[in-house]
Amino acid sequence: MKIVEVITSDIANDFLKVNVLMNQHDKAYIRPLDQEVNDVFDITKNKNYQHGKTCRWVLYDENKPIGRIAAFTNTKYICKGTNFNVGCFGYFDCIDDQQAAEILLNKAQEWLKAQGMEAMDGPVNFGDRDKNWGLMIEGFGKEPIYGMSYNPVYYQKLLENYGLQNYYNQYYFSIDNLDNLAGKHFERYQRFKTKPDYTAKHISKKNLDKHAEDFATVYNAAWSQHEEGKEITTEQIKKHFKAMKPVMDERSIWFAYYKEEPIAMFISLPDINQFFKHFNGKLGIIQKLRLLWMRKTGACRKLIGIAFGVVPKFQSLGIDSYIIHECADLVKNSKAYDEFELGWSGDWNPKMMSVYKSLGAKQSRTMITYRKIFDNKYPFERHPEIEYKK
Repeated sequence: MKIVEVITSDIANDFLKVNVLMNQHDKAYIRPLDQEVNDVFDITKNKNYQHGKTCRWVLYDENKPIGRIAAFTNTKYICKGTNFNVGCFGYFDCIDDQQAAEILLNKAQEWLKAQGMEAMDGPVNFGDRDKNWGLMIEGFGKEPIYGMSYNPVYYQKLLENYGLQNYYNQYYFSIDNLDNLAGKHFERYQRFKTKPDYTAKHISKKNLDKHAEDFATVYNAAWSQHEEGKEITTEQIKKHFKAMKPVMDERSIWFAYYKEEPIAMFISLPDINQFFKHFNGKLGIIQKLRLLWMRKTGACRKLIGIAFGVVPKFQSLGIDSYIIHECADLVKNSKAYDEFELGWSGDWNPKMMSVYKSLGAKQSRTMITYRKIFDNKYPFERHPEIEYKK
């Protein structure tokens, strides 16, 4: 076996190919877009290169790619309660062979040590946590939603045999019946419906700049109490909204207001993986036209929760029930969707898991983010539970 750094376009193509080879016999697997993976490692397109660096490798056996891995450093990677340097690895794929896995993981560890790191977390993304984060250990056989990691069952054995330890669990939740989502919140919804100072509105694609401002206002207020939160700018949201516009459903993106001040948001999108699964990793002009046609003809029956938040001084009043009921009532009456799946919450955030369960959601998938401390320099401790600022 030979491990090779990704330094040419041919090796970069093999880096993409490995993921397909390892999952090719799983009918639930959906190939990620090639361009999105490539963009992660493009210094001109990934803003995280301002704070770190990456290296990636492909493992070969007789010129056949049998594994891959990437390693990252990022000074913006926050590990609450950790007082040593932590790097990351991700995009791990490997045949069911412990020796092959250890060659890959040793290479990532060796590189991270050379960068001054004393531990590594993974598998994670060189970017935001809403994509390619964690190793799936429960939820196989069900198509992954957009951005979700997906892997063969035996990966857990390979990583844990190497000495990686469970740093935290990640839980996804789903709601199979949108009628239940609307009905569960009816009583509290009615209380707010009679208060003239409170309104809830879904977005209009014609007014995305205004909605981007509202999003930034709610997000930054809601997450300022979160010790691992980071502020987001209106310009960043405008860019995201522009990218999402072709697949947005105005009926599924809502804001609540108090005297025209944005105080809550409930953001959902059609699961674009239901389109991408037909594209084999490509997204050229033909695929984009096909996507628009499928979007128009209702080919996607699944919504995914992207963001949910309430400004702190309006929390615990029931405003969440108000905005969720408004959204669910309109969406269920449209009969456009059958299922609603929420993003992951770490086991270190029981408050968010309680919110999901209050919606009537049930745990649907489990991921693990692992940690390995190099040379046993420090005691291993699991991710501490989140503390919300008063």
